Amino acid sequence: MVRTTVADRMSSPVLTLAAETPVDEAAGGMLETEIKSLVVIDDDCHPIGIFTSTDIVELAAEDGRPSDATVGDYMTTDVVTTDPEATLAAAAERLVAEEINHLPVTKDDEVVGMLSTTDLTERVAEAEAVDEPA
Repeated sequence: MVRTTVADRMSSPVLTLAAETPVDEAAGGMLETEIKSLVVIDDDCHPIGIFTSTDIVELAAEDGRPSDATVGDYMTTDVVTTDPEATLAAAAERLVAEEINHLPVTKDDEVVGMLSTTDLTERVAEAEAVDEPA
């Protein structure tokens, strides 16, 4: 049986940005590229946060002024990551255990991809389609 790794299913490249980026700029980029999460990096390209569509909803619910806020004001700073060579099953367990939907993939402390619950759902759907009789 072939072992499916995170590298086999992750999205790459990943959109990254600085914590000082205005939320409205980040939201526009997310809308344009149809993605739901961005990795916030420092000057050395190391991940320091993750900014998701849920963060935008939180901002809108609080005060609705995205142009006045930066990504750093709303990002999650406790970034949970995985390695590209980790098994897909191990990454899925981590997503469930941490109760998160996006898992940045890092190699040598630099972001190389993103694994999401959508990526896992697509994998399950593909596996089920192969198993179904024609």
